[in-house]
Order: sequence, then structure tokens, then C-alpha cells
Amino acid sequence: MPARIYDRTLLPRHTIIDCWPIRKSQLKLRIKDNSIRLRLSRGEVDALRESGVVAAITGFPGGRSLEYRVESSPASVKPAAFFSDNAVTVRLPEAAVLAWATTEQVSLPGEQVLDDGATLQVLVEKDFACLTPREGEDESDMYPHPGAGTDSC
Repeated sequence: MPARIYDRTLLPRHTIIDCWPIRKSQLKLRIKDNSIRLRLSRGEVDALRESGVVAAITGFPGGRSLEYRVESSPASVKPAAFFSDNAVTVRLPEAAVLAWATTEQVSLPGEQVLDDGATLQVLVEKDFACLTPREGEDESDMYPHPGAGTDSC
């Protein structure tokens, strides 16, 4: 895959970087203690399968930003997370991404041992539509919720 060169200062907040032109991203990042979870819409799963990368940038005051991205790599043997230059990268095995993107499989889990011996939990999931619609949210690119149409959550 050819290297992508871009100027982060030119990208609007919450953009997806996979192939040009830039599209609005719904990529969601959740960090809690030693766990990181990313949720991808249907279009983002397709983009990851096709181009090998999906990313978003969140801007902060002072011109700072945090980039978070999911990459598919034939060299990866298990999910792994990295942090460098204000960017969180989760790298996934290409074969696992291809299988996940084309099946009903919901998530790709992994864990890493940190330098201090603690464990970092890594989880990449397909993003499901909410059971209860929320005003102002476009969920047209989300996966249908497995509990939709039932009385249970």
C-alpha cells in the first residue's frame, strides 16, 4: 500500500482518512483505564477491508489534535495498539479483518502486556444502531442491532 501524505492542519474535525476524497467519519474511540475500544460503521469496515486504514482526528484548543486509526496489516499476527505523535493506532491482522468484514462476527479482541506487566485490552467492534432512536444522530451506516424488534435489550 502506498504511503499517504497529508497535512493534518487541513483536515476538518472528525474526518476519515482512507482514500481521497475525505469523508465524514463515525469512528468511535473509547478509552477506560487499560482498555481501548474502537467502533466502526459499515462504511468504515468496508474502507478498512479495501484500503487497509480508517482514521479520525479530534481537534483541541491551541491547534492540537488527537488522531485515532485502525490499520489492517499482513504483517500483524494479533491486534495491537500503539501511541506515538498524538496518534493512537490499532493494528489488526489482515486475514482477521477480511474474515470479520464479511461475516456476522462482531468484534476483534486482543491484549498486550505493557512494560510494567499490566495488560492493555484492545477491542475493535462493528457499531450497532441504538435500540432507541436519538434525536440528531444519523445511524444509517450502522449495523442493525441484534436486539431490534424484540422486547429485550
